[in-house]
Amino acid sequence: MAIKRNTKVLSEFSMSSMTDIVFLLLIFFLVTSTLVNPNALKLLLPKSTGQVSAKATVSVSIKHYQETGTFTYHINGEQTPVRFDQIEGELNGLLMTEEDPTFSIYSDETVPIGEVVKLMNIAKRNHYKVILATSPE
Repeated sequence: MAIKRNTKVLSEFSMSSMTDIVFLLLIFFLVTSTLVNPNALKLLLPKSTGQVSAKATVSVSIKHYQETGTFTYHINGEQTPVRFDQIEGELNGLLMTEEDPTFSIYSDETVPIGEVVKLMNIAKRNHYKVILATSPE
């Protein structure tokens, strides 16, 4: 006696779980991409239309505290400030192995040009190239 089944195996594939996974991945990448920030310090950079294609391996940020009239220097976006007399030694250590040593200066709009020129003098003494970071207009 042959027993036949009345149920058939369906060969369909449900895409609803796949779209859920893609949607969750999209949200994950959107959230994590906003967390990646090259400047850990909040600086109001001056505006410029010219952009440089060179890439600097080291960055020096100058933050101006107007209420006290003081400046802090930060290398590679570190939160802990570096004293000005230690900057040259730090840069020498970081740029020693570079073939074309270049560092960028991120300075707040309110920083006097004299503070930026001090960093440029360090670059001139050590034959480094300097990029002054700006925000696009």
